[in-house]
Amino acid sequence: MIQDKDRLYSCLRPYVDWIFRHSFRRFKYIGRENIPTDGAIIFAPNHVDALCDAMAVLGIDHGQKVFVARADIFKNPKAAKFLNWLKIMPINRMRDGQDAVLHNDDTINKALATLHDRVPFCILPEGTHHPKHTLLPLQKGIFRIALMAYQQFGAEMPIYIVPVGLEYGDYFHLWDTLMVNVGKPICVNDFVKNYYASLPQEEEPSEGLDPKLILALREELTQRMRAQILWVPDDEHYEENWAALRDNPRPPFDEFKKKKVPAWLRILFLVLTFPIFVPCVALTWPFWVVWLIIQHNVEDRAFHNSVQYGVQVIFYTLTLCLTMPFWHFVEEYRYQIRQLRNR
Repeated sequence: MIQDKDRLYSCLRPYVDWIFRHSFRRFKYIGRENIPTDGAIIFAPNHVDALCDAMAVLGIDHGQKVFVARADIFKNPKAAKFLNWLKIMPINRMRDGQDAVLHNDDTINKALATLHDRVPFCILPEGTHHPKHTLLPLQKGIFRIALMAYQQFGAEMPIYIVPVGLEYGDYFHLWDTLMVNVGKPICVNDFVKNYYASLPQEEEPSEGLDPKLILALREELTQRMRAQILWVPDDEHYEENWAALRDNPRPPFDEFKKKKVPAWLRILFLVLTFPIFVPCVALTWPFWVVWLIIQHNVEDRAFHNSVQYGVQVIFYTLTLCLTMPFWHFVEEYRYQIRQLRNR
């Protein structure tokens, strides 16, 4: 079973988690005390990146987790086998067609088995990445799985949906900030009971998965997910509203508020450290050559962070992490240049 422990996987987990955390200038988890310990957990993060989103959720604690990803990346048998080893299952989305969605039964059954074994399950409910400070309409898959779990073994244990907010300082450059906010969980058991208790006496509950119940649960999760990010409505005033929110973020996001460093001071830093920058680039040039080639061929910029992280894992391993300080210095140098350009 995909949720079963694997020795090699368990051995490599701490290493890849460590590299991920050290791929950011500042990184922090908030609200981990909100994660329940007495039942089945479904993590529901917003989706603004690719692999990095999953890595952020994976590192919330040291426990094992199972994920789902879009089915088209599983077409290659070797890739499918590797992804399954990474504890990732395929799932078809509505954009893949109604017929394709009907083939999700195997994934749903595996997800239910995972939850029954109390292994946390993670699904990105927006269904696709959206690198903006907003939230796409949540797809119904997560609610179907949660309610089916409640129907099958809700009497044995509570079922929880845990909202997670991923707040990146930069969606397209890895060396910046990342805050992972874990919100108050939704106890599906209590939500279902309260929902039916609130119905008029003359209205009988629907058989199977009640569409109105799904809509109510979706609205509740939407509001809780929005509370975990610097949410901005995606309308014609998005850029203006985001600029105002970025300059005056609410807690806890103000902890990572970027300090306004004078341009002359950044320039002085770049000039004085340039003699260090040159040998650092020379020591890490294979990394940057590989990364630039891949970056040139990846059109969707939202994948750049994930690809860079994958390249880092490989090169850190090959060099036994000896070149890691030099890579970080080059990243910091590039970061300061970006800040000058963004002024």
